[in-house]
Amino acid sequence: MSKFIAPDIKNFVAWDYVVFAALFLISSGIGVFFAIKERKNATSKQFLVGGKQMTCGPVALSLTASFMSAVTVLGTPAEVYRYGAPFVIFFISYTFVIIFTSELFLPVFYRSGITSTYEYLELRFNKSVRFAATLIYIVQTILYTGVVVYAPALALNQVTGFNLWGSVFATGIVCTFYCTLGGLKAVVWTDAFQLVVMVVGFLTVLIQGTIQNGGPNNIWENASNGSRLAVFDFDVDPLRRHTFWTITIGGTFTWLGIYGVNQSTIQRCISCKSEKQAKLALYLNLVGLWVILVCAVFSGLVMYVHFKNCDPWTAGFISAPDQLMPYFVMDIFSTMPGLPGLFVACAFSGTLSTVAASINALATVTFEDFVKYRFPNLSEKMSTWVSKGLCIVFGVLCTSMAVAASLLGGVVQASLSIHGMCGGPMLGLFTLGIVFPCANWKGAVGGLLTGITLAFWVAIGAFVYPAQPSKARPLHLSTANCTLANNTEMTTVAPTLPPIRPQLADTWYSLSYLYYSAVGCLGCIIAGLLISFLTGPDQGKAVKPVLIRPVCNLFCFWSKKYKTLCWCGMQHDSTTIPEDSENNVCKDGAKKAGTDEPLQNGFNKESQRHLPGYNHHEKSYTNTSIETESYF
Repeated sequence: MSKFIAPDIKNFVAWDYVVFAALFLISSGIGVFFAIKERKNATSKQFLVGGKQMTCGPVALSLTASFMSAVTVLGTPAEVYRYGAPFVIFFISYTFVIIFTSELFLPVFYRSGITSTYEYLELRFNKSVRFAATLIYIVQTILYTGVVVYAPALALNQVTGFNLWGSVFATGIVCTFYCTLGGLKAVVWTDAFQLVVMVVGFLTVLIQGTIQNGGPNNIWENASNGSRLAVFDFDVDPLRRHTFWTITIGGTFTWLGIYGVNQSTIQRCISCKSEKQAKLALYLNLVGLWVILVCAVFSGLVMYVHFKNCDPWTAGFISAPDQLMPYFVMDIFSTMPGLPGLFVACAFSGTLSTVAASINALATVTFEDFVKYRFPNLSEKMSTWVSKGLCIVFGVLCTSMAVAASLLGGVVQASLSIHGMCGGPMLGLFTLGIVFPCANWKGAVGGLLTGITLAFWVAIGAFVYPAQPSKARPLHLSTANCTLANNTEMTTVAPTLPPIRPQLADTWYSLSYLYYSAVGCLGCIIAGLLISFLTGPDQGKAVKPVLIRPVCNLFCFWSKKYKTLCWCGMQHDSTTIPEDSENNVCKDGAKKAGTDEPLQNGFNKESQRHLPGYNHHEKSYTNTSIETESYF
């Protein structure tokens, strides 16, 4: 029982429920709209990748909404409240991530004509590598989605008293409903709407919180006095939780695993009608990431100033730091019905968009990587029904996983740790294939196993033996102005011996969670290259040039000899398909054209003319019935 008297915080009123319910109704309505609109084009390709007719505007909004989930809305302000504003350095990480994704990974995936990113691994290595990577992705996404579903349910439970698990299952049902009905187009356009709700919710909280706490100058002054503005800490110690180096280096590896090779991201990018549109979507999305990040960080600073003399977490008014933001909202909007509902809608918007993207991506990789292999002759109608059935199955699995998420602690660290454990080795695997022509399938399998082992070893060790507070360095929180309860009694706590910790607990297991991805990625690459060289590296002639990105050309531009050496004999300067190429890169296995024609987007000209929706005049998947092109 708390030794302080909790202030009276009001719950939801009718207008809050109206605003909140409107979010669910509009999201479901978008799914129904696209189900009716696209009913005559009900093919699996249309359902899973939007027929490759999307433009950069809605895709950019969708990308931002999908990865700025309730983890961002609830977790990031709580991080800033407890540890200060160094989190804002992630804007550097996001910049690196988008540049690497658009210039290194996206061109290879787009030009290969694939639907599942894991199809690339079969084209580059073999089926075993593809299936192993797909299984890891499925496990990673289900775990992460469980965290994302649980976070806003916790918020709703805190501010309304609404049943925690009732809200979890409501989220899962709505996401599964519009994913199953409308496919990728419904997901993308619903995400765009939900991103607007997220930004409006954040701005409302920022404006009202700033007004109640004396204006921007007072916020800045008090945050500075509370050491919340000490952003740049250049300590190189990798055990420190957040420093400039852990965020810029570790954050880049972590988010590159989320963006660069993640099916959910790449699926949206390859749904664009051209590679140029896909790259524009990524760069526009970067602006969205910056906006949401700044809003979340400033919300944390405003919240700190509001509670600087009576911290509700230390005082026992709430049970977890992730409940700080909804508690703060209910406090500042106590006399403004409807606005608490807008904030909870903001948190749920992030969740709905992320869960929907995950369900759609899981259905896509399962259909492309498993169902099609087992039943290659499925009709288009049956393929569409199977895809919708998979959406339902994964909707149930992701929702159920929220039960486990309640045991993982803070939502930010839990979600990024999951991405680090699984996303890091996957990033290393794709980097092996795209950057190193010499890597063979044995190196890929060995590297993936090594990366997974290292990443899980350090992450599970950290979960069992958490790092000492001296490495996390939480900032001071005060309860000086909290009202003491009348029956408060002084209790004496008997001293206890510190628990026995193994030697690794204060070294390897105390590594910053942002480095989990780097450990997995670098472990995969180093082990993969060593195994490849020991077992006989791939010869360049056996690898199609479209599957490799010529990164080594940047470092060997002065010497053709060194470029040839780095490319392992591959015809890196050639624009023609090698004579011994038996199959086209296209997953449909188009037959080799009779003449050697220049490659465009990973295909020769003859095979491109037969691709559905491909316009060989514009060299993109452009619907030729549309006369004008709009970015929105």
